[in-house]
Amino acid sequence: QVQLVESGGGLVQPGGSLRLSCAASGFAFSSYTMGWFRQPPGKEREFVATINWSASTKNYADSAKGRFTISRDNAKNTVYLQMNSLKPDDTAVYYCNTAPNMFSWGKGTLVTVSS
Repeated sequence: QVQLVESGGGLVQPGGSLRLSCAASGFAFSSYTMGWFRQPPGKEREFVATINWSASTKNYADSAKGRFTISRDNAKNTVYLQMNSLKPDDTAVYYCNTAPNMFSWGKGTLVTVSS
């Protein structure tokens, strides 16, 4: 059974940082490109960043470039998203999945950027 469990969200002030984690199980994690996606309140889910199986290729949404860093640890079946210089517009529920999306979405982790 495939599981994607996101964690690390919370309330942070503008300009602050958070590190999100996604623990994956039930599939050959190290063979897949993984991605982070987010759904702002009242909006559609959107792409944030992807990382290929070897971490040699990373892609970012324009909104994430220069502020967010995606990484992975294949030994731990975990993908990370380091988020710096957070803005109120980054407020969203953050999800991980393969890219393209092949599995059911997890519960996500809520990031709230507010003073």
